[in-house]
Amino acid sequence: MLLLKKNKSKVSVVIPCRNEENYIGQCLDYICRQTYGIEHIEVMVCDGMSEDKSRMIVSEYSKKYPSIKLVDNIKKVAPVAMNLGIKESTGDIVIIFGAHAYMDECYVENCVKKLDETDAMCVGGRIESISENESAEVISKAMSSPFGVGNALFRYSEEETYVDTVAFGAYKREVFEEIGLFDEELVRNQDDEINYRVTKSGMKILLTPIVKSYYYTRGSFAKLWRQYFQYGFWKVRVIQKHNKPAALRHLVPILFVLSLIIGIVLSPFSSIIRNAFVFEIIVYLLCAGIFSLKVCEDKVQQIPRIMISFFILHTSYGLGFLEGIFKFYIRKTNKGIEKYTKTSR
Repeated sequence: MLLLKKNKSKVSVVIPCRNEENYIGQCLDYICRQTYGIEHIEVMVCDGMSEDKSRMIVSEYSKKYPSIKLVDNIKKVAPVAMNLGIKESTGDIVIIFGAHAYMDECYVENCVKKLDETDAMCVGGRIESISENESAEVISKAMSSPFGVGNALFRYSEEETYVDTVAFGAYKREVFEEIGLFDEELVRNQDDEINYRVTKSGMKILLTPIVKSYYYTRGSFAKLWRQYFQYGFWKVRVIQKHNKPAALRHLVPILFVLSLIIGIVLSPFSSIIRNAFVFEIIVYLLCAGIFSLKVCEDKVQQIPRIMISFFILHTSYGLGFLEGIFKFYIRKTNKGIEKYTKTSR
């Protein structure tokens, strides 16, 4: 076990939550049993006025552990919850976590260790996906593959390295004092956006495999589609706000979607386009099949559904990105985007 200095840094864990009665108890259980010591941790559960038993569950935990606090988030969106938690917390280190996940028992201890030992201002780790049904299992396998999620290293990397973003990051408080809080407009991609500001300011973000967490994967293709459509849509707004070019990995899905549209529309009129379109489909299916075989874990019957998951990840993100371009660059308006603000986390 890691030997820490006698005067431990106080750690605040901020958890956006809404209607998570099936998960918030387990999330809090693992925080309470952290090797770092619950007496050195405060927890701010920022609840978006849940309509299930989430608030009651948190209240019961707060009776036993006074350091667990329930904070009302009347706006019901994640970045507002994060900011409320940061403002009300008092820790030297702030961990932004999720109610739909839980920590390894050494999570906090290892985050503090790496923040002490390195020059990083933010530390995160690999997320292991948990599947509650077969659909969630095939989706989690697709999301653990570079073919599915590109270089989102926090989903599959086993090496310690500096990165441009992490999920469930542990931040030194001075990060927020220097660059500000989360952008409350961004229902999705708020983590990426604030981490962009972190790295832009010259501060470093460390991804390390000793920091582990576990996340319950979306349990249906429809939920996966909505999630990644929103990621693509809000990524455009992040790019627009910072007036920065999109990274190549952000452009691949929209280029793929555009190529499909062009191929379907123009193939009847051009043999060159038709042949190129057929070649693209064959190559895509071949790659999807190979990567599905790599992650199927001997469950070859899952390969077709993993391939479908790949296709949903790519096309939903690409179509969301395309609609984001239309909304934010062509129409140049932020109005009429209420349908993208339904999901808080």
